[in-house]
Formats: sequence, C-alpha cells, structure tokens
Amino acid sequence: MEILAYDPIDQVIQEQEVISNNNKNFIEANTLEVSLCHLQNDCIVPVFSKDNESTISHYEFIKYTRDVITDILSNDIRLLEEIRVSHIVKGRIPTAIGKPAKDLTEEEKTIYYERCAFVIEIPEINQVVNGNRLNLAIGGVRAYNQENLFSRKSIEKFKVFIGFQNSVCLNLCIATDGLADSIRISSIGELKSKIIELIQGYNRKKHLEELQDLGKYSINEDQFAYLIGKMKMYQYLPKDEKKSLFQLSITDSQITSIVKDYYSDIFFCSTEGTINLWKLYNLFTEANKTSYIDNHLERNLNAYEFIRYLGNCLKTETSNWFIYNITMANSAF
Repeated sequence: MEILAYDPIDQVIQEQEVISNNNKNFIEANTLEVSLCHLQNDCIVPVFSKDNESTISHYEFIKYTRDVITDILSNDIRLLEEIRVSHIVKGRIPTAIGKPAKDLTEEEKTIYYERCAFVIEIPEINQVVNGNRLNLAIGGVRAYNQENLFSRKSIEKFKVFIGFQNSVCLNLCIATDGLADSIRISSIGELKSKIIELIQGYNRKKHLEELQDLGKYSINEDQFAYLIGKMKMYQYLPKDEKKSLFQLSITDSQITSIVKDYYSDIFFCSTEGTINLWKLYNLFTEANKTSYIDNHLERNLNAYEFIRYLGNCLKTETSNWFIYNITMANSAF
C-alpha cells in the first residue's frame, strides 16, 4: 500500500484550506449530483430477474471503496466525495398500480439510477504540477445497462480508477496503470481485492513526472489550428487510414469545446499565441466532462495518452499526422 502512504514532501501547500468550486464537477453530461445517503435510503436495488438475486448496488460500491481507502490510510483522513448519477429508472409499489402518475405520493414511488460515477478525493496527498494543485483521487463507474438483468445472477462489471484531480477545475488526470475498466466480480470481497490490486499497481511518482513534463512543450496558434482541423478530419477518415494513426476517441462537439476554451478558459487558455501541452491536456479533460458516465473514464485516459503522444513527437522531432513543422514547437518555451 506504499502508493497511498502519507508523504510530507507532497504537502507543498498543506496549510491551505481546500476550496470547493460549486460551479465545477468532475463530470457533467446529463448527470445529477446525489448523496451516499440518498443511494442507501431512497433507491431500490435492481435484481437479476430470473432468480431474484440482488446486484451489487451503487451504495455498496462506493461504501466499500471508502472502506478500502480508510483501511489503507486511517479513519482520520479527510475524504471529499462527489457522486453523479444518470438515467433514472422509475417505478411504483404494488398498491399504486393503476394510479395516475400525478397522484402518486413519494412513498409510492421507487427509483434507481442506471449509471453512477463517483470520485473520492484525498486532499492530504497532493502535489503542485505546473502551478496547479493536484489531489490524489480514487473513484469508479457502475452502469447497469452493461449487465444482463433479465437473466440469472452472473459476473458483474465495474470500472475503478486512481489518479489525480486538479483542484482548480476538478479535471481528472488518469494514467494507463490507474484505470481498471473491466473489473468482473461476483462478490463484494472480490471487488475490494480488485480495488486494492489497482492501488498497488499504480505508479504515482511516474504519473506526476509525466504530467509535469507536459508543461515543457508548446505549440503555436497555427499548429493548434492545424491540430484541430486534423482532429475534425479524423472523425470521417476511412477505417483503413485510421488504423495507422493514433486512435482518438474525442467527439466532434468536444473538439468545438476545446477551441472555445483555447481562447476563453480562465486557467488554461493560450498565452501570446502559444499553449503548452499541460494546458492543452486540461482543455481535453474539461471537454471530456460532457461524455456519458459509461465511457467517461476511457475517453479521459485516451486524452492523456494522446497528449503524451504529441509531447513525445515534439520531444523527438518526429513526424506526426496531427501537428506540422515539429521543430517550431521547441522555440516556444
């Protein structure tokens, strides 16, 4: 569990109180913020219909992730939790059958959420990267639409991540070894083991170094414009041509959002016609907040790998389909 050990070196601004930005969330899309108490007390738990066996609920998923964190650290550690849900499934109790929906009382209604994403931020474990405070964060995603609830109880699928959350914008920073996007388990005990396994395999030091390196490389406005054009074209390339290029998962509307924020984002806009890859990366992760819960983490990771790919091309001055004139970039910093 060394990865989560308290390290005084990380406490660069340990006296600074964490300020919550109520205008920002780690994911937007069509999601709603809820509490853990709401999931526990107000939501029914879906079952596998053929044998009436219960699924692992959203509440249990989040609670046992919290338990893993407190077991590794301590009960005194401060955890900042945010839960977002979408695709509400409504129902009613048997005695309300046939009653008009407008006449239903709250006690007669049942609900659960098809999709749930959460992040548990650990402010005590932090690092300043390129002028931004990053706090360690652990979270996950559960989507019942990826289960066959019309069958008998079977292996259930979860996604868990560990990485960092940028405190100024709540953007998530996830590396390859920090995401397990296809955990399949049949019990809570197995789920806890998989979460611990992910934490143990995560190289925090390497991830922070790679994030810091993004601030070393910049592109000018012409290169940015060329990049955006290529990203737009990529969406419509023939499949055979796409195979030889970096596999980009960003959507067309998200590309438009990146262009807008290139000029207007308060923290990560371009400066004097140039933008470094750290800022560009945050424009990508900000745009990714419009992704639905069930593909949000994969797209976040794809953004990280793509920006690192661009950085490596800038560093080695190698050819890149997405950016022209590689040698121009190194004169910008």
